[in-house]
Amino acid sequence: MKTQNTHFDVIIVGGGLAGLCNAIHLSKFNKKVLLIEKNEYPKHKVCGEYISNEVLPYLAFLEFNPFDFGAVKIDKFQLSTTNNQLISAELPLGGFGISRYKLDFELLQKAIQNGVIIMQDLVTNIQFINDIFEVETKKNEHLTSKIVIGAFGKRSYLDVAMQRDFIQKKPPYLGVKIHVKGNFPNDLVALHNFKGGYCGVSKVENNEINLCYITNLSSFKKHKNIECFQENVVFKNRCLKEIFENSKSLFDEPLTISQISFESKTLVENHIIMCGDAAGMIHPLCGNGMSMAIQSAQIASKLILNYLEGKILTRNALKNEYISKWNHQFKWRLKAGHFIAMLFRQDEIANFLLQILRKLPFLLPTIIRQTHGKPLKN
Repeated sequence: MKTQNTHFDVIIVGGGLAGLCNAIHLSKFNKKVLLIEKNEYPKHKVCGEYISNEVLPYLAFLEFNPFDFGAVKIDKFQLSTTNNQLISAELPLGGFGISRYKLDFELLQKAIQNGVIIMQDLVTNIQFINDIFEVETKKNEHLTSKIVIGAFGKRSYLDVAMQRDFIQKKPPYLGVKIHVKGNFPNDLVALHNFKGGYCGVSKVENNEINLCYITNLSSFKKHKNIECFQENVVFKNRCLKEIFENSKSLFDEPLTISQISFESKTLVENHIIMCGDAAGMIHPLCGNGMSMAIQSAQIASKLILNYLEGKILTRNALKNEYISKWNHQFKWRLKAGHFIAMLFRQDEIANFLLQILRKLPFLLPTIIRQTHGKPLKN
């Protein structure tokens, strides 16, 4: 069935965190918003599922409280290295745990309540002609809008179609995620390193534990399957072995994704404003990707509203302001994330650093702050 209204103020391509937060924000100001998502809701995703508290003021502005849906408060951090040395610290800002399955679904309900039109379809082409976007979908919808936001995740069909630079490079990482039932503190997020990767552990709603690890694809391919890789590599970390062996998986099979890249990305492509993972990804080791996605929506929506209301006079000014504000908020933490991840890929250096942190524990919260930001004003 064809969409009756085909022209919108804003079309958002992708219904993850960035797409949904943009949709809710813009619809609060009575903008006509269409969100196009190729998958059905809800859907589990490979994700650390820990979010820094820096986003709470913005979520409150969107009239969305994650604790209404079972989010778990987290204020402690634990780190282990490949030789099983352990260090703990208080999280400077704290955070919360909630599954993407739950969070995306509840944000969707909020968007629908706000009047956002949701379309399940695959966008196949976006053209910018005479200052208007023309959007085509697999189901043969032909739509137009003043603004298009690209919130289509890490790697997508549109990235290939637009020949974005990063898409030409083979992604070197594999991500694996499962939910389990077992014993783990509610207020703790842990990061346990193993040779060639690391695993995040934290509670989400319903007393479930999220286990999500990332590893070099080349390292994984040396083993015949996930079970073999975990037994021979992941479980060399005693903390991880204990958690995995003393818990019960809630998934029939682990979720996996091999298309993970941390290459730099352009923030505006063919006048499309990129948000969330489509704009840039921080290493999961830093545990702040979900927060970045939410905050990128805040930056984009505020500027888009100013443009649509004539406070930003030209499209070029809109694009330049978005690039400037995105870089101001995220560029340093991305660099810090790359540097920290590089250090932890080298076992000897990582173990040496941990020895220093054990002697000078006040340094760990300082390092954590480098990959986190301060709440943006609404």
